[in-house]
Amino acid sequence: MSGRDAGPDAAPGGVGAAALEHARRGVDLYNAGMFWQAHEALEIVWRQSQPPQRSLWQGLIQAAAAMLHRERGNRHGLEVQGHAAMARLQAGAPDGFPVETVRFLQGLAACVDAGGPVPPMTLTSGGAGAPPSRAKDA
Repeated sequence: MSGRDAGPDAAPGGVGAAALEHARRGVDLYNAGMFWQAHEALEIVWRQSQPPQRSLWQGLIQAAAAMLHRERGNRHGLEVQGHAAMARLQAGAPDGFPVETVRFLQGLAACVDAGGPVPPMTLTSGGAGAPPSRAKDA
């Protein structure tokens, strides 16, 4: 079994239970507007994940990076990272993925392409054990 293999005790999202805690933390940090820290927490999950979830985790990381660029007034970075995130999230999440992606993708597109508010990340039932996170007012 490789170090990246989630194994039989994998939690939703194709990662182990410990990585799922990082996912919950990443969602909370993102929703608190702490985009760099969210990026770092979600990267831990991405490194431990397997396809097809791996690409979704990378898309969420890129979305956090896009919001950091937005916060810093870097329109080019927002667009590049935002569109990369949207491309990865377009495939949709499999059942049990712990982060809701459909509404998030819609909100991300509105943010990147039309200057809308920062879209909230929300845990799904796959991320059970933590209440849904609330978005920071944009």
